[in-house]
Formats: sequence, structure tokens, C-alpha cells
Amino acid sequence: MTTDVTMRPRLELLQPDAVDRVVGEALQLLVEPGVKVASQDAADLLAGAGAQLAGSTVRIPERVVRDALATVPRTFDDREGHAAVRYGAGAVHFDPGSCGVKVLDPETLDRRPSTADDLVRIVKVAEMLPAYAAQSPAVICSDVPAEIGDLYRLFLVLLHSNKPVVTGSFQASGTKAMIGLLAVDAGGPEALASRPRAVFDVCPSPPLSWTEFGASNLIDLARARVPAEIVSMPLAGGAAPVTLVGSIVQHAAECLSGIAIHQLAEPGAPIVWGGAPAILDMRTGSTPMGAVETAMLNAGCAQVGRSLGLPTHGYLGGSDAKIVDAQSGLETGIAAVIGVLAGIDLVSGAGMLDLLLCQSAEKLVIDAEVIGMAQRLGRGVEASGSTLALSTFAELVGGDFLGLDETRRLFRREQFLPSPVIDRQSDEAWRQAGGLDTFARARQRAAQLVDDYRVPTIDPAVRSDLVERVRGLAEDVGLATLPGT
Repeated sequence: MTTDVTMRPRLELLQPDAVDRVVGEALQLLVEPGVKVASQDAADLLAGAGAQLAGSTVRIPERVVRDALATVPRTFDDREGHAAVRYGAGAVHFDPGSCGVKVLDPETLDRRPSTADDLVRIVKVAEMLPAYAAQSPAVICSDVPAEIGDLYRLFLVLLHSNKPVVTGSFQASGTKAMIGLLAVDAGGPEALASRPRAVFDVCPSPPLSWTEFGASNLIDLARARVPAEIVSMPLAGGAAPVTLVGSIVQHAAECLSGIAIHQLAEPGAPIVWGGAPAILDMRTGSTPMGAVETAMLNAGCAQVGRSLGLPTHGYLGGSDAKIVDAQSGLETGIAAVIGVLAGIDLVSGAGMLDLLLCQSAEKLVIDAEVIGMAQRLGRGVEASGSTLALSTFAELVGGDFLGLDETRRLFRREQFLPSPVIDRQSDEAWRQAGGLDTFARARQRAAQLVDDYRVPTIDPAVRSDLVERVRGLAEDVGLATLPGT
């Protein structure tokens, strides 16, 4: 009898009854003390559905939230229909961390302000690495005026990548302009709505508050049917309860209130239960993204979202180290394993250093190996055939497993085969190859990936339209040339 079984390890931080308690208490928080909503449009949507308004505070009854949850799509794909990222389908994907204000110079190891050329280099490296299913606007471009910075970073990604994009806007007027840019790339608003290429991060303000900007973003994205990703950011001990489970409750309340606003604006529009929760380090006052408690918060928050049948996101894989060193590998490795075992649909943060202030293409290269190992662990152990090992031993001659057809047929499936960034040679072979450390090997590989990169195919008319649209906006803010193009 042939039996095919796959045994996958899973991490569930919360017991089922604790998940129910988290959701129950989050729903209670939406009534008392309620949520601050600065957007009149959002407040009107909630009031029309039965919420109570008291100044800027909105008390949202459970029925409104449950009705909103009922209309959220459980899965959605990227623009191609055969998704590079498929939210809600049970697979774990990774993308680079975003919005670093600095890059780590690979030659000097100095952290310097990032530019458009730095962003293009990072996009090229991520494009060439299968570990990254999506791109991100990885760094702020210091050579581009802030008024168009968000749009410009998306523009550079669209020009240099075919992958989906996890993006967002820090400017009140930026979201609609960015949706317009994506519509050009997709072939029109209807095409964009049916085959969305980008997911937009939208952040509530902890604790339990939606600014005019954040709530308006939710509404604009919903009505354009461009996926929104609620990135709730409870800071345990600072802007959220110090207990991990208390912060998970606050995260749930903020996400549920956002889902209510979003679905009231456009029922059925895609939305992701995301987040970037962290702890407050009481000794330094910093927000360590490499802390194991930060990873645990992400796992717990995603578990709650998954219990509601929603697509999930987390911010893991960044390090608080200042250079790519042992601390960087330690923090990134632990976080990536937790993200995979927790089953988070999309994990953002790879490549990041220095409390998410700095991005490194070389760390992205190393992190791709970390991701490969973590995903191999997540695939678990596969048992196929009528026996586990007896049939193998029946074919064995003289103890030569290497000569078996099964070995040749299955080793690539059974083993994760890293790139030369991971050294598995003998000491003598390593020395003969130059005796390079991990960072030096990553620097070589990053350079080779950039050399091997080829510009993705893009319709010349679409490219021209994108460039001219951005050129006009750039000229309005005094930018005479388009850096990075």
C-alpha cells in the first residue's frame, strides 16, 4: 500500500481558547474605550453602519466588524493570475524590508544616506534572487524631493522589476497618484483592480487611533480595489501593553477597526492582516526588530488573523546590528524560522540593519540563504511509497547509497542547496579560494547578480507613459532629471 504523507512543523504561540479571548477582548476595546478616527469620511461610514460617534471617538459594535469580516476575500493573487505571491494560500513568501534612510556601503562599511541608484541596485539584486517573491521600495532616495518620494520609489521598482510590490505612501496626496501609476503599468484601472500588482501598507497609530491620512488611505485603496495591508504597530511597554498577549489584543483591535472602515468603503476589496509589532527595550529606549519577543509578537498576531481566515503579513528578518555580522545572522535566522513556522503569508524585513534604518544588498544576499533554509524546514518531511526506508535498503549493494537511482532522483528535493555564499568546503579549499568571510562572499555575489541582471520586458508605450507622468511631477518640484533611470 502506497501512502504519501507530509509532516510539516508548525508554531502556534497561542492556544485556541487564547485566540478566542484575544478576538473577544479586541471587540470589546472597539466599544470601550472605542477608536479615535480623525477622518470624517471614515467616521460617517462607521456611523452609517451602526457605530456610535462621540467627538473623535467611534464605538464600533461587534456586528459591524463581523459583517466586514464576512466580505473580506480569503485569498488573492498578483497581476499575473499565477501568483508570485498568493495571499491566504498557506505558503510563506518574503520581500526586502522597506524605507531605510541609509545603505551599508559594501566597501567602507559606512552607513550613508541612500539614493535612487542605491534603490535600483537593491531592486536588481532582489529581482535575481528567487528567495524574494516580491519587491519593496527598499530605501528612501535622498536625491529625490520628499513631495514625490513615495511615488518615485514605486516608479523605479516598476521600471526595474517584474515582481509584485509591497509599497505605501507617507504623503496624504501620494496614494492616489501611486494608484494612477500602477494603473498605467497594468493597462488601466479595471485591469489593475482585477490583477493587482502592488499591496499598500496602511498604518493605524497606536493605541487605537486612525489619522485622517491612514483612514483616507484605506478608503482610497478599497475603492480602487488595490490591496491594503494593515500594518498595526503596537509597541509593547511603550504604546501598547507590556505583555505580549496584551499587545496582540491591541493589534487585533486596530486591525479589526481598519477592516471595518475598508470593507464599508468597498465590500470585497482585498485586505491583509499585517503588522510590525515590536517591544520597547527598557534599557535603551529602542525598538529592537531583531528581538525574539518581536518575532513572537508577529507570530501571535498572524495566528489571530489566520484564525479569522484572513491573509497575513509580518515584519521579520531585520537586524538591530549596525553591520552584517554574527548578531545580524543570529537575529535574522531566528526570525525567519519563526515566520515560516508561523505560516505568515508575506514576511517583510530582509536586508535591514540598524533598527530598520539601513538596508544592505549584501545582507539581502545572505538573507536569501537564511530564507532558503527556513523554507526547507517549513516543508517538513515527506514520506511517499509503501515504506520509509526498507525499499531503499532492498536495492542497496555494498552500502553505496550514492549510487542509488533514488539518491540522484531525490536529493534536490530533500536538500536545500545554498549558493557559494554559504561555505561548505574543506579548510584547504576555502583558503585556496581566498579565505573570504561570509560578507566578502556576499559582496562578490551581489556584484555578480547586478552584472547578470537584465531589464524586464515592458511595453515601450507603458514605459514612456510612466516616465512622462513622473517627469511632469518631478519638474513641478524642481527635479530636472530622473535619477536611477
